[in-house]
Amino acid sequence: MAKISSLNVRVVEGRALPAKDVSGSSDPYCIVKVDDEVVARTATVWRSLSPFWGEEYTVHLPLDFHHLAFYVLDEDTVGHDDIIGKISLSREAIAADPRGIDSWINLSRVDPDAEVQGEIYLAVQMLEDVRGRSLRCHVLKARDLAPRDISGTSDPFARVFWGRQSLETSTIKKTRFPHWDEVLELREMPGAPCPLRVELWDWDMVGKNDFLGMVEFPPKVLQQNPPNGWFRLLPFPGAEEDSGGNLGALRLKVRLMEDRVLPSRCYQPLRELLMESVLGPAEEDVSSPLAVLEELTLGDCRQDLATKLVKLFLGQGLAGPLLDYLTRRELARTTDPNTLFRSNSLASKSMEQFMKLVGMPYLHEVLKPAINRVFEEKKYIELDPSKMDLGRTKRISFKGTPSEEHVRETSLGLLTGYLGPIVDVIVGSAGRCPAAMRLAFKQLHLRVEERFPQAQHKDVKYLAISGFLFLRFFAPAVLTPKLFDLRDQHADPQTSRSLLLLAKAVQSIGNLGQQLGQGKELWMAPLHPFLLQSISRVRDFLDQLVDVDGEEEAGGPARALVPPSVTVREGYLLKRKEDPAGLATRFAFKKRYFWLSGETLSYSKSPEWQMRSSIPVSHIRAVERVDEGAFQLPHVMQVVTQDGSGTLHTTYLQCKNVNDLNQWLSALRKASAPNPDKLATCHPGAFRSARWTCCLQAERSAAGCSHTHSAVTLGDWSDPLDPDAETQMVYRQLLLGRDQLRIKFLEDFNMDTSPEADTGKDFSAPEGACPDALVGQRAAAARLLDVLEDLDHAHEEFQQQEQRKMVWAPLGP
Repeated sequence: MAKISSLNVRVVEGRALPAKDVSGSSDPYCIVKVDDEVVARTATVWRSLSPFWGEEYTVHLPLDFHHLAFYVLDEDTVGHDDIIGKISLSREAIAADPRGIDSWINLSRVDPDAEVQGEIYLAVQMLEDVRGRSLRCHVLKARDLAPRDISGTSDPFARVFWGRQSLETSTIKKTRFPHWDEVLELREMPGAPCPLRVELWDWDMVGKNDFLGMVEFPPKVLQQNPPNGWFRLLPFPGAEEDSGGNLGALRLKVRLMEDRVLPSRCYQPLRELLMESVLGPAEEDVSSPLAVLEELTLGDCRQDLATKLVKLFLGQGLAGPLLDYLTRRELARTTDPNTLFRSNSLASKSMEQFMKLVGMPYLHEVLKPAINRVFEEKKYIELDPSKMDLGRTKRISFKGTPSEEHVRETSLGLLTGYLGPIVDVIVGSAGRCPAAMRLAFKQLHLRVEERFPQAQHKDVKYLAISGFLFLRFFAPAVLTPKLFDLRDQHADPQTSRSLLLLAKAVQSIGNLGQQLGQGKELWMAPLHPFLLQSISRVRDFLDQLVDVDGEEEAGGPARALVPPSVTVREGYLLKRKEDPAGLATRFAFKKRYFWLSGETLSYSKSPEWQMRSSIPVSHIRAVERVDEGAFQLPHVMQVVTQDGSGTLHTTYLQCKNVNDLNQWLSALRKASAPNPDKLATCHPGAFRSARWTCCLQAERSAAGCSHTHSAVTLGDWSDPLDPDAETQMVYRQLLLGRDQLRIKFLEDFNMDTSPEADTGKDFSAPEGACPDALVGQRAAAARLLDVLEDLDHAHEEFQQQEQRKMVWAPLGP
């Protein structure tokens, strides 16, 4: 049995942000922190006070995280970025509703007294002698304190308060991991019992000291259970306050998923119910358990359900039968072929998620070169006369104001220059499309052809495939490449407009030209000849795509989406030399190209270089951030490995930005997740000048001063499949609709389940459903409820076992 915890975070948009630039606008971006560790940074939206990001992250976390924070900043080319405001959400606030948070939240002012982090180790004793009672506070050490100085460190000291008395420790210079090991003793003064408060401060030679955090213990705790151990630092009470909307607001979607995954045998009945649906008879069946499950979910819940089901069936080797089953259901209730798969049905959402899970490397291979070219060239493109900026074109060309016709012709040439290579690479990519996608499209092609065999519907089988591949996969990736990991940043407004025109063209090609010349966008007409020429090539491509032999596995154990030998991440990093004695920091780091697979982390001077060095992934014991002060460089991480003799070695790598750092950290942690003997602590600094830069210890072999974060990873398409965890999530989804399930299918249902007994009952069944189908549907609902009840009992039993272990387990040191 295992416990899992993950946060699904969507930074949707902002509104009414204050202007920070002299132009009267801002260039806002958002940083997402979990317990003061940056886990994501949105792209910068240039020149906007109402930015739209639409960025979504899944963060896998340890179970004991405390809060989630969002910081909005204005990016500046020169100097430090301006802080606009923040939103802080406690774990309790997020977990209060199983459906999570989905609302506009006002930004608050960033108060330094509220920006605290880290922990302090205390050992407190209450003593009594002939002179009365006294309190002995042993201040041992602290870790991961907030950096208050420009060097990225602090000069911390502790101040202990008990009643009207206070004492201070010495100040430890230039560290976020101080070791004091000092005992402070205070005598009790007459009066009521007083709490103990320990404050940490950063000493400053000039100006006032900076607050680093505090802990407080009431008199009852001091008397009955004196503190002894690590304690999380807290801000002053009431340090953070709402700005009342003066700083603007963010629209956020946040949901915490914390769960206990039971042994695999407990989920077998639920899996069998779901598998029966897709492996059953070919005729359409409204009474299958999966059909009942579909009836319960709408909107965002349907998207979640689609993702979980696709992952579950991928893990069982049955994604093809699942998609085929959902296709048959969709076709059975579709009478007009023009509406086929146009809604956000479970079938549409499942195919969409399937393409993202299976086809992301294919998408990158096909589109990335063309997308990179658009970003790098930054050409002005516009076909819509109402949006043409002739003055802008004049400033660029210095040849006088061009005519509208000239701008249109130039833009048309640029668009076709970008579209041509995109179409060429797509129509030539059938052999590179993943086999699982091709088999799914082949089955879709056959089912649609069976349902609409008439001559007037001959294009429907093509439109069904292109509607998914072009309209739901290629076109969205062209429009917003950041959301598909094709780029690290959102496009600026000019490039964004070029991408929009390209996406519209790709969409028109996906529609096989059926809507050309219709609607309000008649200004796209100059592009129509090129689009019409491409359509016949796309038809041939779709024929090649479905011309594939082989069948998907009918079952089998869970398997990874990506084989261990396949590269899951690659790119340039700066690697520190093994022994850079005498070299300045900037010369000690050399540019190298890295590849990460499930087996090795390899690197060379360039992608084309034949000689590669490699680090076996099985040797990795920790992958952690490095403090900026260690090398006076940002975005540095360390990979700690262990050789055959047990000796630890550290490789320092610098990434190009915070998102690149987070993605490399996540990929390396996931690749090394199965490794034994992982390190529980490490040094976030470097051993330089005969001491660690983080905790100032002089022993190279000194124990790490900070926790490792192997459990913190970002969810993405390459996540390993876990059928038990996915089935548990489906079970939780069903629990949300259990009452609705009872009401809809079983309320007032007596033991007489004959068709005659059901005639005339007010039951919201599918229109035209026969009484036998209604009986079957109720029976399926009853089976589902029985399975849910069994899983409820299993969870209760394991929870009771855990509680018994906690009661009888010996106390730790």
